Amino acid sequence: MIIPVKTASGGYEITLKRGALQNAGKILKLDRTVAIVTDTGVPESYSKLIADQCKSARIITLPQGESSKSLENFAMLLKQFTDMGLSRYDCAAAVGGGVVGDLTGFAAACYMRGIDFYNIPTTVLSQVDSSIGGKTAIDFEGYKNIVGAFYPPRAVIIDPDTLSTLPKRQISNGLAEAVKMAVTCDRELFEMIESDSADIDTIIYRSLLIKKRVVEQDEHESGLRRVLNFGHTLAHAVESESGGKLYHGECVAIGMLPMCSDSVRARLAKVLERLGLPTRFEADPDKLVNAMLHDKKKSGDTITGIYVGQIGSFETQKLDKTRLRELAGELRI
Repeated sequence: MIIPVKTASGGYEITLKRGALQNAGKILKLDRTVAIVTDTGVPESYSKLIADQCKSARIITLPQGESSKSLENFAMLLKQFTDMGLSRYDCAAAVGGGVVGDLTGFAAACYMRGIDFYNIPTTVLSQVDSSIGGKTAIDFEGYKNIVGAFYPPRAVIIDPDTLSTLPKRQISNGLAEAVKMAVTCDRELFEMIESDSADIDTIIYRSLLIKKRVVEQDEHESGLRRVLNFGHTLAHAVESESGGKLYHGECVAIGMLPMCSDSVRARLAKVLERLGLPTRFEADPDKLVNAMLHDKKKSGDTITGIYVGQIGSFETQKLDKTRLRELAGELRI
């Protein structure tokens, strides 16, 4: 299945198919030198499979985890690209989850003012969300994704077969992002997840359609694309304060709940709990507020948040420091 994404800065295609990794050479332009970036949490066979289909390739393996999205690893990738002699006609390919995709995409955006970048996500979270839309970034000074660029991939391959090696916690982690999109934009998908009647392929496909529609209308997050940040203002603060103990999707699960009406919150909490996701977080509200005030969506003294009053719809709200502290307090409920 081919899902085209068309934006003002240029379009690309998402190939969604089981077994697609084995045909990467037919889908992507790999008859050149390719820097393949992966991490220790991804089976080596995936990156080797891609490398075998390239004219020339080097596999660069990072340590697994959010801490790899650092300035040091960004510099390391640029050095690797230079040592390989990558030209503007060569490319980088990310094989892994959101951390690998974000870091590789940002390095590709900066090297020689931009080389081709392919995203090959192997986790639920990256397949339903972070692999498309062109957001690339690293973390800096303890703040998530605060340094980065909008740089769309040249193409994306999503092969659900890669999910077979993931532990249950990682599956749930990714499903949190699918739930996020369903709650705000697709009532039918939420009800399918709620009733446990949707298989993973359907969830991935419908989530991609939501993100495609949003990104095509608002590539650089000046309006509609903010809906994809539902729960994220609180989530990024929780992620910072958890010290790496919680995954990104788990933080999103926690961060969504205070931004809902009581009726939505009750239904959402049940879904999250069934998926094995956390719904509470104990932390100093003042520390959470301080982290939220470094949010990229901050404008003056307020942050624009997404609020859901009814499943399948949303509204924006301006959140001042007083309101942020109230929301931080609700994370304990």
